[in-house]
Amino acid sequence: MDFLVRDAVIPDLKPGAKREVLAEMADALAQSVPELAADRLLEVLLEREGLHTTGIGDGVAIPHGKIPGLERLVASFARSRAGIDFESLDGQPTHFLFLLVVPEHAGGQHLKALARISRFFRDAAFRKQLMDAEGLEDLCRAIEEEDAKV
Repeated sequence: MDFLVRDAVIPDLKPGAKREVLAEMADALAQSVPELAADRLLEVLLEREGLHTTGIGDGVAIPHGKIPGLERLVASFARSRAGIDFESLDGQPTHFLFLLVVPEHAGGQHLKALARISRFFRDAAFRKQLMDAEGLEDLCRAIEEEDAKV
């Protein structure tokens, strides 16, 4: 998970609607990645959500988008213990959000990253480990260990 921006990981998302949660994640990622503008990133994420929800079920959402001028794939992760309404496919609250941002012309890389992240979250034991993690270090360690298995 060399594309996970550790400084943008949010161990405890503030409660809020989908837009507010995406804004918090976009702000965190933009603070750590100079070529990202939080307002533009939020706009791209909301456009993508307007097409179809990225809430894939089992408490997981993978909001994503393509940004012109971005040089590499970057990601952040956020957890909401309380759960948020992300209009998930299964209608259940979302607890884990993995935000993925790719360069505008990164088609194959984008799809591979989405598939890999999706595979991680199919594992109920991994989701439980993330829910039980005490803070930033535990969350990052759990993600790194899961990545090493794949």
